[in-house]
Amino acid sequence: MTEEQDSAEHGRRVGWVELYFDLVFVFAVSQVTHAIVADPRWAHVASALGLFATLWWTWIGFALLYNRVGDDTRVTDRLFVLAGTVPCAIAATQAHHVFEGHPAGFAGALAGVRLILAVAHWWSGRGKAGVRRITWGYAAAAAVFAVSAFVPRPWVFVLWAFALIQEAGFLLLDKGDDWRRDRHDGPRPSREAKMRSLLAPTSTPGRAVDAGHLSERFGLFMILLLGELVITVGGAALDRPADDLGYWLALIGGLVLAGALWWVYFTSAAEIYERMLGLSGGNPALAYFLYAGGHLFPAFSLLLVAAGVDLSLHESPPTSAAWFVTAGLTAYLSGTRVFSMQPRKWYVNVLQIAALATTVNLALLRHVLSAPAVVMVIAVWAVGSAALSARVRHGVLESLSDNPAAFFRASELDLERDSGA
Repeated sequence: MTEEQDSAEHGRRVGWVELYFDLVFVFAVSQVTHAIVADPRWAHVASALGLFATLWWTWIGFALLYNRVGDDTRVTDRLFVLAGTVPCAIAATQAHHVFEGHPAGFAGALAGVRLILAVAHWWSGRGKAGVRRITWGYAAAAAVFAVSAFVPRPWVFVLWAFALIQEAGFLLLDKGDDWRRDRHDGPRPSREAKMRSLLAPTSTPGRAVDAGHLSERFGLFMILLLGELVITVGGAALDRPADDLGYWLALIGGLVLAGALWWVYFTSAAEIYERMLGLSGGNPALAYFLYAGGHLFPAFSLLLVAAGVDLSLHESPPTSAAWFVTAGLTAYLSGTRVFSMQPRKWYVNVLQIAALATTVNLALLRHVLSAPAVVMVIAVWAVGSAALSARVRHGVLESLSDNPAAFFRASELDLERDSGA
């Protein structure tokens, strides 16, 4: 690895004010878990996912603010982040009203957050490429959220979706003038060419992201989401007598499950994602693929698992409880790409699908086992998946510098043929 690559991968670290912001923000996402527990229906889970996505892009806005233009030594930058905690906390207190059909308070708080982000980018990023576009983009998003506070359902959610899509565009999906010209000149790029474009440095250096900072930022947030599961396990265990077998199954099974989920991400996925982004020189499109978009479902799945474990440990758990745990685990394993990191033969793909299908159908054990016992079995299965992921990805890390496109499961033969053309 060259000195330049190493510098790209190990940039500046997360600031203390960012950690404080996460503590405030995690209260907001915890309300999503509580909403699922309060109404354990799949339709409600879909609504919770939409609410979480809205909060997710709010958090990403501050993560990228510090990643690109923030400086923890500047008082103004710290004040912008601290100011952002106020409307985020208000949004957290208003989240349950969204499920009750009264989203105005939540929308107004998110409008305030985006107004702060617009001012923060304008102030901290003066003279840096692309900052003006981000400033105006957040100003427009603030206006959209403000208007949505006065719009009836379901149009309010349409406006939120529009705001989030345009935020994704100006934050991470714009590839610069070279990419726009390539869309109109010459034949349509091949799949391999698109993969290589994700691994190439951005044509606008000012839009590059710091791989080390972004990896640590998302890793710390995943820790906070795992903490939601640990708190759920502890709270449920306190409600059971110490001489109850279910008490020990709940406590040990839940903690083992949380540890296995930690292992899957931090001993393999996190390092691979950081290495990939570092090799690309901080390509913003790759950052979207790996982090902003790529982490959305694994992050939400941790909340779904926490809600499922909570419900499984109730005195009379609903039918959906075990399915929440297994569906969440399946989404987490799929989203972190536990079984799909290198080019492989067709029968290996079949085994991968079978493993994921088995994971989700572990919920059927609820017909023969108690709810705490089902959680224990799922935890053991998660441990096996963690061990498998560590074994599979060891080779990936060793060969990643030589063939980064292996992450996308592209064949080396196609890449060599295309590059020699």
